[in-house]
Amino acid sequence: MFKHPIRLVTFDALYTLIVPRLPIHVQYSQAFEPFLGVLDPASIRQSFRVGMAERSLIDPKPKLRFSIAFKSIEAEKAVYAGGSQAWWSEVIRRTALGAGANEMALNASISEIVPRLLHRFSSKEGYRAFEDAIPTILSLQRDMDIKTAVVSNADARIRSAILDLDFPASLGPIVLSEEFGAEKPSPSIFHEVISAVNLKSGTTPILPEECLHVGDEFYSDYEGARAAGMNALHLQRAGEDGEQAHQDEQKLPPGVDVVKDLQAVTRWIKARNDSEAL
Repeated sequence: MFKHPIRLVTFDALYTLIVPRLPIHVQYSQAFEPFLGVLDPASIRQSFRVGMAERSLIDPKPKLRFSIAFKSIEAEKAVYAGGSQAWWSEVIRRTALGAGANEMALNASISEIVPRLLHRFSSKEGYRAFEDAIPTILSLQRDMDIKTAVVSNADARIRSAILDLDFPASLGPIVLSEEFGAEKPSPSIFHEVISAVNLKSGTTPILPEECLHVGDEFYSDYEGARAAGMNALHLQRAGEDGEQAHQDEQKLPPGVDVVKDLQAVTRWIKARNDSEAL
């Protein structure tokens, strides 16, 4: 008889299930160009939080470099104060200015630039799914009878992007920090996703120790899930798509379970569940 088999797998979204189609600073440069002329993508990258433009909340123990635009607005107001659109509008404006945009031209066009960028990063125009993401989710659900969900430090655009990328509807619930009011690594957001799954399932309630969380950020994902009583795997993808997620995590504490792709997640669960059955 199984003691604590894995019955639910929750995933982080950005850099775990989905990734920008082009580097964020390149996509910003493309959106700016019709209105502001060519702004050097490297300057945009310096003006914004390096390579992390779509990370909606700042890690309480930041290991990454932060841009002038991101740091200054975060210091002045709470993240998403006044709503995510207003917050991102100000980040976009300051990013353009910091990259050398003409302020008069920016003020005249910001009302057109912001909706374009917000739409791009709420759809497959701005994101693509990792090749192993949808197959892994389907394998967990169909072959292993394991429920899946998403918990992300993001706003509602991430949900729109996931849906637009044709992830199965059965992936949900998708619990987002903007809507829930707390962000990873708080145990409360992990407990919320478990509660949401239990509310929908109508089966024996799933316990935290029967859950596994997979994400690319050690502090927010791995340590947050463990603090919530869940199992956790730290995702470190190889290659360009993975460098950004863990570029400054050169050393991890002993005993951290690391996987290099999502296919390794199914292997880990199978080994875990088979051992629990003994």
